[in-house]
Amino acid sequence: MRDYYDILGVDRNASANDLKKAYRKLALKYHPDKNPDDKEAEKIFKEAAEAYSVLSNNQKKAQYDQFGHAGVGMGQGGGGFSGGAHMSMDDIFSQFGDIFGGDDIFSSFFGGGRRSSSRKGNDIRIKIKLDYEDIASGIDKKIKIKRSIVSPDIKLTGCPTCNGQGQVSQVSNTILGQMRTQSLCPHCQGNGKVVGDRPSNVSPDGLIKKDETIKITIPAGVEEGNYMTLDGKGNESISGSPGNLLIMFEENDHKYFIRNGDDVLIEAHISFSQAALGDILEIPTLNGVAKLKIPSGIQSGQILRMKGKGFPRIRRSSKGDQLVKIQVETPKKLSSNHKKVMKELSNIDGKVQDQFQKMKF
Repeated sequence: MRDYYDILGVDRNASANDLKKAYRKLALKYHPDKNPDDKEAEKIFKEAAEAYSVLSNNQKKAQYDQFGHAGVGMGQGGGGFSGGAHMSMDDIFSQFGDIFGGDDIFSSFFGGGRRSSSRKGNDIRIKIKLDYEDIASGIDKKIKIKRSIVSPDIKLTGCPTCNGQGQVSQVSNTILGQMRTQSLCPHCQGNGKVVGDRPSNVSPDGLIKKDETIKITIPAGVEEGNYMTLDGKGNESISGSPGNLLIMFEENDHKYFIRNGDDVLIEAHISFSQAALGDILEIPTLNGVAKLKIPSGIQSGQILRMKGKGFPRIRRSSKGDQLVKIQVETPKKLSSNHKKVMKELSNIDGKVQDQFQKMKF
């Protein structure tokens, strides 16, 4: 998949205005009405729309800059980006109509235009909480959603107010001459269609509620704030394509671990003797337990690194690390034997201290 900045022909520091100009230039050049039956032109037209839909959105742009194509939308299979290659022409015109200056100016470029006013269904947004272990390995989940669909028991007719266009025009006289403005049709609210006779269980917009169970695959390495998009799994509309299902990820707190990007942090409490002599510990990890060598003479607060024991990096084969912070515990109660040993150590420490005090600096 081509780089979005390359598609638009801009650098990564391009301003919002530069992005808009670059997209408008490409969209006008490769518009299907100017290039009839040209599949390559249509492909470029859709690529430009997808690139602009991502780079013009601050959140999507930040994810794309950090993770590339894998970071935006986190789509699986039919999911992914909510723009460009997965949008119909009407969707592109509806989303980016302001780029061309509205219907009238758009039509002046292409001799009448082909834009319809069909309205896309509303998106559905849900949240899923994940355990660290599931994030580390990736997981398949079944989720239940309630979405609005067009009732099969209704009859749709073209709106008589706007003749099925979804928009109405008004011409007014100004000091600059006649000006034509367009607005959503007040009768059909931009749908271009109206609902005729309907059963009592169907809402005035022709929709009914339906429960659905959807299976999704969550890739390893996602983190809180990431999301994935399933195209067409949102609410339907009587005149346009369905909206999308946006799945936001949240993380459950863990008993031992704290996440820091791709790394995972944990504390290990050791005794004074283990710190002084060294030891080998079995440390919990995201995938079980692993052995960690404690070097002799380690100090409290020191951090040891366990390579590759952190979270997987999205769509990559590498992993973060597990960082183990060592805490040397001071015993609160001592047995008689412990006290005897500690006094012997204290005597040794005292002799060493005396040697330092006699030294002249």
